[in-house]
Amino acid sequence: MADPTPVIDDLRAESDELDQLVGELGPEQWALPTPAPGWTVAHQVAHLHWTDRSALLAVTDADAFRALVEKALAAPDSFVDEGADEGARLAPAELLSAWREGRTALDQALRGAPPGARFPWYGPPMSAASMATARLMETWAHGLDIADALGVVRPPTERLRHVARLGVRTRDFAYTVHQLTPPAEEFRVELTAPTGETWAYGPENPPQRVTGPALDFCLLVTQRAHRADLGLTAVGPDADRWLDIAQAFAGPPGAGRPSKEGER
Repeated sequence: MADPTPVIDDLRAESDELDQLVGELGPEQWALPTPAPGWTVAHQVAHLHWTDRSALLAVTDADAFRALVEKALAAPDSFVDEGADEGARLAPAELLSAWREGRTALDQALRGAPPGARFPWYGPPMSAASMATARLMETWAHGLDIADALGVVRPPTERLRHVARLGVRTRDFAYTVHQLTPPAEEFRVELTAPTGETWAYGPENPPQRVTGPALDFCLLVTQRAHRADLGLTAVGPDADRWLDIAQAFAGPPGAGRPSKEGER
């Protein structure tokens, strides 16, 4: 993706849409629990702010970002929760203002990044387009958690294209963080977009493939739904295994969400 402007524009749109959802909430709504254990609505917004701030440092101050990575390595099981806890203790208006300022600064930094530049991250280095894609993925996923807490249904948009593409590109990463060897051959992934068109990735006629709704695939790779509750089909043993371990986010393997069937 040579020009990062389209995905940066979509990141801004995704963030603005979530802002409209939380901007007028009362204190009691900020304290509502979300599907992430121990995290309230405030924790979710605080995490987005914390990660935006990390991304801004990665783009503008590599030395300061490396210090963050060292802190993360010193407490790999707690540093994400600690960042969310810190922000969640702020008054809602203060947290909302900080999130807005932080994401605006990141937007400007990404738009002003030199062409071809790559920035450090908790995983492999990222281009401006990849950084914006990762931030869009997280904003969408954590926005879903907030919507669930508020009892709101957010209809899928064409912006899911970025999340789906990231989910496909992180296939080998998912195998690696589970200490598994990635398959040598590519899979075919065919997803039905919200508009009804097909988003296709990979070679046309490989022996292994994944098909289904794009929304379901994005829910899977962000671990916002259990595979058993989604309409995804895998052909081939490696593709089938991938759907059990897929994750589009950096860091250790996530626990995922329990099956709704198992909750009944």
